[in-house]
Amino acid sequence: MSAYYEFKLPTKILSGDGALEHIPHELEGLGASRPLLLSDQGLEQVGTVKIVQEALHQGGMDPAETFCRIPPDSSIEVVNQVAALFRGKGCDSLIALGGGSVIDTAKGVGMVLAQAGSDLLDAAGCEVLPRGAHVPFVAIPTTAGTGSEATLVAVVADPANRVKMEFLSYHLLPDAAVLDPRMTETLPPRITAATGFDALVHAIEAATCLQRNPVSDAFAEKAMAQIVRALPRAVQNGKDRKARMVMANGSLLAGAAFSNSMVGLVHAIGHALGGVCHVAHGEAMTILLPAVMKYNLEKCKERYGELLLPLAGPEVYAATPAELRAQKTIDTLVALRQELADLTGLPTTLSQTGRVKPEQFDEVASTALNDGAIIVNPAEANHEEIVGILREVWA
Repeated sequence: MSAYYEFKLPTKILSGDGALEHIPHELEGLGASRPLLLSDQGLEQVGTVKIVQEALHQGGMDPAETFCRIPPDSSIEVVNQVAALFRGKGCDSLIALGGGSVIDTAKGVGMVLAQAGSDLLDAAGCEVLPRGAHVPFVAIPTTAGTGSEATLVAVVADPANRVKMEFLSYHLLPDAAVLDPRMTETLPPRITAATGFDALVHAIEAATCLQRNPVSDAFAEKAMAQIVRALPRAVQNGKDRKARMVMANGSLLAGAAFSNSMVGLVHAIGHALGGVCHVAHGEAMTILLPAVMKYNLEKCKERYGELLLPLAGPEVYAATPAELRAQKTIDTLVALRQELADLTGLPTTLSQTGRVKPEQFDEVASTALNDGAIIVNPAEANHEEIVGILREVWA
């Protein structure tokens, strides 16, 4: 654990039934009246966008423009296009309705606008952005997974270089995060499982990386306890609003935790698999977590043992000898992963994704070594060791 740490979560959290209807009041308080509503075609088709539009209308603030063409892996080109639309329509604020891609796109747009630029690449760099102009920003997550509504991170694809670019700055945090159970009810079981496991990985890596701190640990451990108990219920019954809200709050807690500590090797390799092979992020996290925990076990044995309590509960923790708790933690996560796979067909190996070829392992490993998340992983990893992990999770 770091001897010195910082923790910041300036985002206001609006959570519960009717949270959407509070958005106009929040934007008014930020001096905004002409929001640009960003989403994707899937959410438009199932009616989620309409629910938000009606909630805004009820509060007397219709969007100045709605843009629903953000792809699953948003790119620099999309960010620049939306920034130009924002200016062309005279908008003064952003509402991001969606998963990580939509929210990260909005963060990218905010960066471009705040710096009075036209190209996101001009803002490339790690924690070097000045504040710039403030663009009021509300995030409405529709998956309980990325935690992007509570993080200082934006991940945007650079297709030309086959990488996912990471931008980090406290200025990327939304002014408000809106957690409303209506927003995740239509999420299919498999996506619910994959994004929920992603949130669990956020919590576990935040609680074990080299920059973990007492506050991030508290957020992460609470997130774990909520996610492991609510995720199977949310997968089995998407209309279970209580489970959906527990997951939404757990995802936010995990996001806040890793935003103030960091993640680790699971994410480094996962980002590389996304950039090189286009593996869905949540699926990559699901596949990689047990193998990476096994790789980190020697460095994290005591900490993994402690995490058995939030992950498996007090009875299992008390019944497990101290020297066996770390392995029991990994076994508990493997069992949860298999339960989700049995329920939804979620892949547990790289071969099952149909997107990865063994001859790509070298490129994936090289890309992972250049990912910032690898720096704070508790155990160092070289090219050959990453290739070894990829081989282990191949089949």
